[in-house]
Amino acid sequence: MKFAWSPAAFSSRAHVNSPLVASCFQTRISYCRSLHRYSFISRPYSRLVLPNKFRMPHSQVDLEGKSKVLVFGAGNFGSCLADHLADSLHEVYVWSRSENIVKILNSQHRNPEFLTDHVFPDGLKAVGPEFPSAALIQEMDVLLFAIPTEGVRSTLTELRPKLNDDDLPLMIFVNKGVELGTGALTLDIIADTCGPKIAKASTFISGPSFAKEIIRRQPTSVSVSSLSDDAAQRACKLFHQPWFRCYTGDDPVGVELAGALKNVYAIASGIANGLGFENNTRAMLITRGLAEMTRIGTAYGASPLTFLSLAGVGDLFLTCSSPTSRNYTVGYRLGKGEKLNYILETLGSVAEGVTTTKGLKELIDELGVTAPLAIAVYDVLYEETSRNAQKSCCLCRRFASWICRYKGSQRRD
Repeated sequence: MKFAWSPAAFSSRAHVNSPLVASCFQTRISYCRSLHRYSFISRPYSRLVLPNKFRMPHSQVDLEGKSKVLVFGAGNFGSCLADHLADSLHEVYVWSRSENIVKILNSQHRNPEFLTDHVFPDGLKAVGPEFPSAALIQEMDVLLFAIPTEGVRSTLTELRPKLNDDDLPLMIFVNKGVELGTGALTLDIIADTCGPKIAKASTFISGPSFAKEIIRRQPTSVSVSSLSDDAAQRACKLFHQPWFRCYTGDDPVGVELAGALKNVYAIASGIANGLGFENNTRAMLITRGLAEMTRIGTAYGASPLTFLSLAGVGDLFLTCSSPTSRNYTVGYRLGKGEKLNYILETLGSVAEGVTTTKGLKELIDELGVTAPLAIAVYDVLYEETSRNAQKSCCLCRRFASWICRYKGSQRRD
């Protein structure tokens, strides 16, 4: 049947007055009330620092669909995702190289180094510091990697012999960076260490998602991308809750690049703020940073539309606008005159944008694209550019058209 379009069909009043929509809406209200009245699961809500007076009901859990998940990495993001999955009644294990973290997580349900005020679910178990055994790995339905990009190759090299090729787990990666020395994305590293079959089925999650807000159950949406639609759908089903929504895609290269490159521009935004520049400058850096990210991504083979998604402009806006961002904080302190080595020693967690900047410089040179903001950040980090040079490096550019000719363009803007 051919659909006849009319403006009235899309007006808000037409939707409100529609008997069908009204009926569906009333049914949805009744369903939500029933969830509150008849709780189908029991959870220690006192563990959560809820931001509002109301509670969002959990999605109904299919007990037969519970997954066994092993999270590699007990940092900020690994810990918050492990907490989210354990609270969703999955069986979750967290691997850490720190014996102290493993001990305290198991005995006190706290992470002594990251998200220290949060109490984790009783069902979450920590393993380590030894690398997980083959027996444990082969029991898992999902392997979630929340480790710095520089550690992915060694981790996968050690993991590969312990995988059962006849029953491979879903592999999800949330790290954001470019490998130093090779310029490789995580997808390339997976293919090198585990083979193309596993790389094709691997899934990548990225988007505007601060760990401290996820554990407080503040509404969050992310991009989930894989060359396998089935793998992306499985990852969405694993993570979905009313406050955590996933949007699938089939451009893991674009999602990876967006997640890695935005950290570089977050450093630039922090530098600008540290130097005393305010909102106009931040808006300029975000907008021109997005143009550079898109130019680099399309030259690499990604879709330009990916950079308009949650993984692209969404994450870029968040990371460039908040002191919660580690990369923004590095830039801010640089702008205030602190030395990079001291900042990294006292930061308390990994700012992947610092190493990504060096890998990005190599990638820019290889691709032959123009990225003046990224090069300026590289100069500040590794060429020890002076404060006066920091101020001028992003401002002394000639006028140019705002239109980006993504393919075959070597023009400067």
